[in-house]
Amino acid sequence: MSPRPVGSRPTLSLVAKTAGTSVPTVSKVLRGGTDVSAETRAKVMDAVRAVGYTRRGGAKIESVPDESGLSNALDLVVTHFEGSWANLVIAGVGREAAAAGLDVVLTLADPDSDWVSRVLRRRSLGTIGALVDPTSPQFNALSAAGVPVVLIDPMTTPPPGTASTGVANWDGGRVAAEHLLSLGHERMGVVAGPSRHLFSRARVDGFRAAADTATAGGATVSVAYGGWNRVKAATAAHTLLDRDPGITGVFACSDEMALGVYDALHARSLRIPEDVSVIGFDDLPEAECVSPGLTTIRQPSTELGATAVRLLIDLARTEDGGTRPPARMQLATELIVRASTGPVCANKPGRR
Repeated sequence: MSPRPVGSRPTLSLVAKTAGTSVPTVSKVLRGGTDVSAETRAKVMDAVRAVGYTRRGGAKIESVPDESGLSNALDLVVTHFEGSWANLVIAGVGREAAAAGLDVVLTLADPDSDWVSRVLRRRSLGTIGALVDPTSPQFNALSAAGVPVVLIDPMTTPPPGTASTGVANWDGGRVAAEHLLSLGHERMGVVAGPSRHLFSRARVDGFRAAADTATAGGATVSVAYGGWNRVKAATAAHTLLDRDPGITGVFACSDEMALGVYDALHARSLRIPEDVSVIGFDDLPEAECVSPGLTTIRQPSTELGATAVRLLIDLARTEDGGTRPPARMQLATELIVRASTGPVCANKPGRR
């Protein structure tokens, strides 16, 4: 690493010297330029990380379009647009951004695409990530370019201090378990998302903690992991019931997964809730339309998007002397009771 005076701020010149390239090349990489080789880009980002360079001040809320590309816009980065949850979040982002005089650029983060370079080329106010799990190099690139980032319920643990908004996932899992326990269910199953996802783990942990506390370990909780979709959830539900045919209550970690549980139970000629009660998480529009209506843990999906915009604006203003907002803002969840949960029957033999 190239030495720099103690207490001094890393400069582009230091980054260029460390990377063995020129200042214009470093600047081009940090602007997301495409006419730079992958090898040079990697060297520059390694140097950025090594010297701890961060561009001072990203796009400001007061900025207007100019020759540098700064504009009153923000980037919303998602892995997909499909599904009710994504649509609700996008709606929340759009409405709050419009109220603040901002436009929203939707950026699709395909696994094989360089979405970070596209964001850097636009030089927007900042970036909101939903259903996105940025890698360390991607975080470093955005930070080095001075781009504020807000994540909506991070999938894995982000770097310290990363701003995020989310819901009380652990508490939601706890409330789901307490609801089933209040109806007499003590043999329960959980259909969870991938175990590496923080919000899935929190929901499962909250559910287990409530079951253990309320029954002093007398309740049994079986967990099967799948993806966040209906087909994989149905497979996970079959796994649960093959493992323990006596399960009388199932908590699905999303409403879409709950629909997969419905499919599995119908395939086994099991009635909801007479044979098995089902509770979801989200309170999507589908929860009211399905028969029987789905009991679920409501998360304020639209407000999640709106809160992320407000947090991003606060971050952009921090460079102008404002107070740095909290690293995470957490919104409350709420139990919504419908027809898919009911009292456990006293005469439930083991089922096959």
